[in-house]
Amino acid sequence: MFLIDRIILIAGILLLVGIASSKFSARFGVPVLVLFLLVGMVAGSEGLGGIAFEDYRLAHAIGTIALALILFDGGLRTPMRSIKSVWKPAFVLATAGVLVTSLITGYAAASILGVTLLEGMLLGGIIGSTDAAAVFAVLRSGGVRLRKRLSATLEVESASNDPMAIFLTVGLIAVLQGNAELGPDLLGMFLRQMVIGGIVGLLIGRAGSSLVNRMNLEAAGMYPLLATGVGLVSFGTAAALGGSGFLAVYITGIVLGNAKLVFQRGIFFFHDAAAWLSQILMFIVLGLLSFPSRLIAAAPGGLLIALVLVFIARPVAVFLSTLPFGYTRRELLFISWTGLKGAVPITLATFPLMMGLSVGPLLFDVVFFVVLLSALIQGVTLSFVARRLGLEMPPAPEAPISLELTSLRNVNGDIVDYTISSDSLAAGKTIRELELPEEVVIALLSRGQDIILPKGRTQLEPGDHVFVVLRPGMRYAVDRIFSRVGEGRFEQVQVKGVNPD
Repeated sequence: MFLIDRIILIAGILLLVGIASSKFSARFGVPVLVLFLLVGMVAGSEGLGGIAFEDYRLAHAIGTIALALILFDGGLRTPMRSIKSVWKPAFVLATAGVLVTSLITGYAAASILGVTLLEGMLLGGIIGSTDAAAVFAVLRSGGVRLRKRLSATLEVESASNDPMAIFLTVGLIAVLQGNAELGPDLLGMFLRQMVIGGIVGLLIGRAGSSLVNRMNLEAAGMYPLLATGVGLVSFGTAAALGGSGFLAVYITGIVLGNAKLVFQRGIFFFHDAAAWLSQILMFIVLGLLSFPSRLIAAAPGGLLIALVLVFIARPVAVFLSTLPFGYTRRELLFISWTGLKGAVPITLATFPLMMGLSVGPLLFDVVFFVVLLSALIQGVTLSFVARRLGLEMPPAPEAPISLELTSLRNVNGDIVDYTISSDSLAAGKTIRELELPEEVVIALLSRGQDIILPKGRTQLEPGDHVFVVLRPGMRYAVDRIFSRVGEGRFEQVQVKGVNPD
C-alpha cells in the first residue's frame, strides 16, 4: 500500500468516527469539539492509533484554514439585523473584554506556574478569547435556543474577538524576543489588525456579491466554490496587508449572506458541510498534537488557571464591558458562563513552540488542558444554566418539508415559511378571509405530517406551516397578516436563489 493510500484510509476512518461522535454529542450533550479532540488523542502517538504527529506548523496551517471556513459560514448565517442590534456590546466584549480577561488570567498564571509576568500574560492572551467554532457548534447545533439579542451577542463577540487574541499573542512573543516594546508598538499592531481586516472584509464582500450574481455560471455546483474563493481571497488579502484575516472573512460572509445571491440556498448548504468538515479536521489534528502524559503533569496548574478564568476573569470582564448596554443580571451571568474555549487557543499555543520559546511546551500543555476543561464543564452545562436562569426559549416548530425556489439567475420572488401560532392574526381563519394581495399566493400548507393543497375554504390552525410565494415588495404586508397579535413577527424563511430582507 502506498503512503497516500494509507493516509486516505486513516483520514476516512477518522472522518467517520468524528461524524459518528456527533450523534453521541446530540444524545448526551457533550460538545462535539470535545469528542473530536478525544478522537485525535486516541488516534495519537500515546493512544490506540499510534499516529506520531508533532508538526506544529502544519497543525497551525490546518487550523487557520479550517477556522477561516468556519467563520465564513458563521458570517453567511448572521442576519444584518442581529449585527445592528448588538455590535456595540459585542465589539466592547471582543476588545476590552478580551484584554481584561487576559490580564487577570495572565497575572494568575504567572503565580501558579512560576513563570515570568510576561510569559504569564502570553498564556492569558492565548486563552483570553471566546472561540467561534465552539460557540457556533453549541448554539447552532447543540440544541441551546436563546433570545435573539443574547444569542447574537455571543456569536458576534466570538467571531470578532480573534484579532485581539492574535494581537496579544503575536505582540507579547515579539516583546519576549526583544523585537517590540510594550505600548505604542502593540497598539499600532492591534489597530492595523482591526481596521484593515474590517475594510478588506467589507470591500471584498461587496465585490464578491456582485461577482457571484454576474458570473452566469452554467453549473450550479460552481457557485458555492465561487463564494468560497471570495472568502479565501478576503482572508489572504487582509493578512497580506497586515490586517486580521479572520475578521475580514467573517465580515465578507456577513455581506454575502445578507445580499441577494444566485443559488444562495445551495451556497449555504455547501458551507454548512464545509464548516462541519473543518471542525472535525481541525479538532482531530489538534488532538493528535496532544500527549496525555504531559496533560496529566499540567493538570494541577491548568485546573487552577481554568478556575480563575471561568469564575473570576471572564465574569469581571463581562460585567465591566456590557453592564452599560442594558443586559439583565441573568443575561450577564450567562454571557460570563459562555466563554467557551476551543481551537483558537490551541492553535495560538503553537506560536510559542514555532518561535522557539523555552516556555512553549508548558504553555501548550496548560492551554490544551484548560480548553478541554472549559469545553467539558461549560459546554455540557450550557443548556442547564440557560434553563436555570430562565433564558432558554422553547424550540421553534420545524416544518417536515421545505419549499424552495431554485434558480441560477436572480428571480423576483420569495418563498416564505410562516408558522401559525395560537395568537396569530391568521389562526382560525380561512384563506379566503385573509384577503391576500393579488401578487401573493399560498402554494402549500403543512399540518403535522400531512400536506394540504390550499383552497379558499381551507382553515388555518395553530402549528400549520404556510408556504407563501410573493414579490419581495409585498413582504411587509404579508408579515402583518401572519404575525401574532400586536406584533409583526414571522417564522423561519426557506428560500433558494434569493435572500429576502
